[in-house]
Parts: sequence; C-alpha cells; structure tokens
Amino acid sequence: MNQQAIFQPFMAMMLLTLVVWVYMYSKRIPFIRNSDLTPDQLTAFEFTRLSPPAVANPSDNFKNLFELPVVFYALCLYLYVTAQVDQAVLIGAWIFVGFRVLHSLVHCTVNIVMLRFVLYCLSSLVLWLMLLREVLRLF
Repeated sequence: MNQQAIFQPFMAMMLLTLVVWVYMYSKRIPFIRNSDLTPDQLTAFEFTRLSPPAVANPSDNFKNLFELPVVFYALCLYLYVTAQVDQAVLIGAWIFVGFRVLHSLVHCTVNIVMLRFVLYCLSSLVLWLMLLREVLRLF
C-alpha cells in the first residue's frame, strides 16, 4: 500500500480548516464594519457576546477544528512513519474527514444542534476506533 495516501485525507482536513477560516472572516469583517464597534467591544469576551450566531458559529467551528482533528493529524503522521497505512486506515480517515465536513457545514450555517452533535459523535467514534486499532496493534 502507498503510505503517502494517508496525506490525502490529512490535507483535506487542513483544507477544510482553511475554508472555515475564510468563511469565518467573510462573516466577521462585515459584521465589524457594519456595527461601528468600539475598541472595548472588540475584546474576545465582548466580541463573542455581541456577535450574532451567523458570526459566532463559524468562529466556534474554527476553534473546534483545533481539538479532535489534532489527534487525527498526529495519528496520520504516526501511521505514515510506522508504515501502518492500509485500506482500513484510509477508509476510516476519509469517513472522519467526511463527517467533519458535514459537521462544519451544519455548524457554520443552519446549526441544528442535535444534527451537529450526531455528526460530531460519528466522526469522533471513527477517530477513536482508528486510534484503538493502532494501540492494540502496538501492544
């Protein structure tokens, strides 16, 4: 198996982070310009309090992309370095990325909390199964 194939879902996850970052600022900058906020209102706490969901949700999603996906990145690098990339790993990685894309779409747009939660749980389950598989293989 081509070990470098793991970098396709790895880069797709990074690309998702970039897309959410661009989307976040496409919402944030117009809100700031149109709201005439004072410098005191631009502090992290106050800005969060004043931001409508259309501005806050992409920001929250962007932060979320630096939580469990960090485990995904580390696991992908581990799998590559140890030459453990196989078909099951690739399928799991793409399923994880797919659910994260769906999670981001929901979070940044309609934000149906239960749907978002299910997508988050499914992506997390896939990641934890991938990790446990490698832990069992290691020990």
